[in-house]
Amino acid sequence: MDGKKFRDKVTGDSSTADSPADLDETSALDATLKRAMMLDVPELRMPELPEIETSKVVSLAERRRARAPVWLATAAAIMMAAVFGVYTYNASTSYDSLTDEIIAHMDHEPYALRVTDVPVNSARLERVVPASVANLSPKNGLITYAQSCEINGNTVPHLVVQGERGPVTIILLPDEKIDAATPFQGNNVNGVLIPVGDGSIAIIGEESAESMDRIRESFVDAASWRT
Repeated sequence: MDGKKFRDKVTGDSSTADSPADLDETSALDATLKRAMMLDVPELRMPELPEIETSKVVSLAERRRARAPVWLATAAAIMMAAVFGVYTYNASTSYDSLTDEIIAHMDHEPYALRVTDVPVNSARLERVVPASVANLSPKNGLITYAQSCEINGNTVPHLVVQGERGPVTIILLPDEKIDAATPFQGNNVNGVLIPVGDGSIAIIGEESAESMDRIRESFVDAASWRT
């Protein structure tokens, strides 16, 4: 059946005559449409939802009110930890930055720790260690290195003395007051900060205890900023 005849059939236009072949096609089409309309379509069913226990439901406003104390407690805890951390830093780690800076400074001047029997020039030694800082003498040992260096924002004398087992570093710190002797360590060094009046002396080396005691005593006696 051509398109025009099919439209006439659907719209009921009988102006176009149907041939026997067209009638057969129409009958077959009617039968197909009838069978399609007789298909059994299942009924639409919605799945059953579980029941909600209303006793466990909390309104949004109530949940927001319940969270407020938790955040306030957390904020208070953070504030207390911050205050305690600042207090702890000031009370127990005030010397850490000083010793760290001393170790870092030594790492930048490894050439100072050479074994030699040549003393530093006396004129240079006097420039580096003025009388207001220390009065050095032969009992302080063989000083083979003297340099004015900046430690913790202050220009201080950095000395090297030849000990029994090797070079010993002496850093005079007239402006760094400490309460008690404070040992410290680096990757390759062991040292101690010694309180001397309103300042301190850093001694770093691998000497025996007896030798280190003699070196320490000689420089403590030589320090002049105490008075």
